[in-house]
Amino acid sequence: MVTCKETCAAIIALHKNGFTGKDIVATKIAPKSTIYRLIKNFKERGSILVKKASGRPRKSSKRQDRLLKRIQLRDRSATSAELAQEWKQAGVNASARTVRRRLLEDGLVSRRAAKQPFLSKKNIRDRLIFCRKYSEWTAEDWGKVIFSDEAPFRLFGASGKRLVRRRKGERYHQSCVMPTVKHPDTIHVWGCFSSKGVGSLTILPKNTAMNKEWYQNTLQQQLLPTIQQQFGEEQCIFQHDGAPCHKAKVITKWLGDQNVEILDPWPGNSPDLNPIENLWSILKRRVDKQKLTNSDKLQEVIMKEWVAISQDLAQKLIESMPSRIAEVLKKKGQHCKH
Repeated sequence: MVTCKETCAAIIALHKNGFTGKDIVATKIAPKSTIYRLIKNFKERGSILVKKASGRPRKSSKRQDRLLKRIQLRDRSATSAELAQEWKQAGVNASARTVRRRLLEDGLVSRRAAKQPFLSKKNIRDRLIFCRKYSEWTAEDWGKVIFSDEAPFRLFGASGKRLVRRRKGERYHQSCVMPTVKHPDTIHVWGCFSSKGVGSLTILPKNTAMNKEWYQNTLQQQLLPTIQQQFGEEQCIFQHDGAPCHKAKVITKWLGDQNVEILDPWPGNSPDLNPIENLWSILKRRVDKQKLTNSDKLQEVIMKEWVAISQDLAQKLIESMPSRIAEVLKKKGQHCKH
């Protein structure tokens, strides 16, 4: 039992004033065992402070701990066993388990590396140019932009990640596994959205190449009706990435002929700047929950879940653009958390 310092001091004060252990117990100030223990400790050591146990000596000094931290930060992917070997060369003979404990004390936790597109120097430069150009834009400004992209959907829940909660020994339980096949059917879609909600979504027919002819037809049949429906005569801006079929001269000319303004210059390898990527992730999670094994049913569910996306969700994603821009600038062109 933990006894407060004031109670301990009161017990010793009574003892010094001639009270016996029995007399102090009668006051019910603390349990009997606590009272007699405190009196015994006071008689033996002249103090009521609990002597700190020596324990096992720490294998490393603070300076050596800092060295371990520097070694880990120099190579983030180094395993605890590899770090233990390198630490040993510096004079610390410690196990991999000890290495993990020291790193945990510094807040360095082992986690799966996040996957992001590789950013070349040109990519970083282009991202900074883009973000500086639109750094003053408000959420209202971004509300006039229609974002677009293509995305693949696969059968057997392979489109996105899936987490399950399981007990020990249930790793291969039927309800805890994600079925896979060697060559799953893949459905490619093109979609667009703005702060006013989701726009058109079209499914690319099988054995159809994603070329400039297909893309122009998609823009004609899907983008223009979305612009008319969501913006009417109001001016809006169209975003698409730098895929070859997007940047074809015939496409650029066609968009100009239709008086469609393009959001330029869009930087390469920058899905974190495109909020439609978040929309794809949400859509894939909803679709994957259906555990579909039929391609036709998959197409049906994709369309159904797409139109079910709320305008409120679309608007929140668009409103995140100023913070995305600010974060990329703060990180000097590197990926942002979005």
